[in-house]
Amino acid sequence: MGESNHSPEAIPEHFASIDAAAEFWDSYDLADYEAETTQVELRVDLNIRRRLVALEPGLAQRLSREAQRRGVSAETLINLWLNDRLQAPEEALT
Repeated sequence: MGESNHSPEAIPEHFASIDAAAEFWDSYDLADYEAETTQVELRVDLNIRRRLVALEPGLAQRLSREAQRRGVSAETLINLWLNDRLQAPEEALT
């Protein structure tokens, strides 16, 4: 990594925003904090397939507003709704 612009300071426990985190790490070198890092195990499921589905513009807007109201992404809300719907008894699907 390149040279840091400042001497190391404590890593904030929480950043106010992604921009604040980016600004911090643009100013400091991770190598200066090696003693504070921990090894983690990360698993990624590369078998997830995405499907694009066309939505009417008005429906897409309503979906976006509802997802924002619930604090989730539109994709998450769609997945939750579809999962609930497909787990319902078959007669309820018609």
